[in-house]
Amino acid sequence: MKRLTILLTFLVLSFGVHAKAPDHSQWESDIQAFEASDRASPPPAHAVLFIGSSSIRFWKSLASDFPNYRVINRGFGGSDMDDATAFADRIVAPYKPAAIVVYAGDNDLQNGDTPEQVRDDFAAFVTKVRQGQPDVPIAFISIKPSLARVALLPSINMANKLISAWAMAQKNVAFLDVAPAMIDAQGQPKPDLFIGDGLHMNPKGYALWVAQVRPWLADHATAAEVKQSPNTTPP
Repeated sequence: MKRLTILLTFLVLSFGVHAKAPDHSQWESDIQAFEASDRASPPPAHAVLFIGSSSIRFWKSLASDFPNYRVINRGFGGSDMDDATAFADRIVAPYKPAAIVVYAGDNDLQNGDTPEQVRDDFAAFVTKVRQGQPDVPIAFISIKPSLARVALLPSINMANKLISAWAMAQKNVAFLDVAPAMIDAQGQPKPDLFIGDGLHMNPKGYALWVAQVRPWLADHATAAEVKQSPNTTPP
């Protein structure tokens, strides 16, 4: 009986470890496409790197939203936070970014991660990136409330609180809270910020993000390579 109990315990633990292990290989083609693009047209060094899930990927107006900064967009698919960490050696480290803006988390929660896991995955990303760049400023855009994922709002709010608290305890890590501007008086996502799928944003939604990111970049402009003359005041 004791041997059976030990065996069952081993099987449960083994299954748990196997189930927890994320599959990053699904994004390999996206990462290879980034690398091919980098070889064909090398991105600027010491730019501002935007990385994360499809809300970053669809941010097509980055260059015009931040015209005084060189920017690199490395958003891919419906990725989770830990996917960015898994590929950091290939789509973060080579650029030596002067600053990093991260968005991820709603896919994570949708896929079953807990708010604590999302916080821990962001912490792991910061640790991984700072192995090569100990002082690089990093900002996390809060997980957005969306029409398509209203059911996740309690988890989103908890994850944002946990990530905010963790960021406040770190050096040069910021939490940019876009959520308050994206909800109405009843705490529900504003419909006019989203495209038809209710998940991704339209220009009005992205404008709210710009309003949060721009001041943070201005505070870190001394570290960033900016597209302006030396006598021009950063935005």
